[in-house]
Amino acid sequence: MKHIRQFQVLATAFTLALSLASSGALAVDAPAPQATAEKQKVVFQVSADDPKIWNLTLNNAKNVQQDLGAQNVDVEIVAYGPGIGMLKLNSPVAGRIDQAAGDGVKIVACENTMTALKLTKDDMLASTGYVRAGVIELMKKQKEGYAYIRP
Repeated sequence: MKHIRQFQVLATAFTLALSLASSGALAVDAPAPQATAEKQKVVFQVSADDPKIWNLTLNNAKNVQQDLGAQNVDVEIVAYGPGIGMLKLNSPVAGRIDQAAGDGVKIVACENTMTALKLTKDDMLASTGYVRAGVIELMKKQKEGYAYIRP
């Protein structure tokens, strides 16, 4: 009689477990999908007058977009000081700058540097955006949670 009672208890527990499992009540180890995944954010500093650094920065930006998906990441390049040459009309990376901008990379020049070097917007690539101070832009981006990269 004792074995029959144990069998009935086990059968009831098993039936209850099956009923809960089919209703989804036991699916506790499956993580709930997030409604919106937070975008990754990265800002690159370019302050060197070196086309190798410029190309490395552009390669890094492209790789980030390819690895994470361009729609999943905000990428910005901030050029100031000697790095401002990267964004001038005669830049050896002008074509790559325009391509990166077309791919969604925000590329900005420091207006303080431009003023010091007597550059105007007419001297710069059309795809260039502008910020008053490059260093301040980097500070703002870091405060907003951007990863900071200086190639």
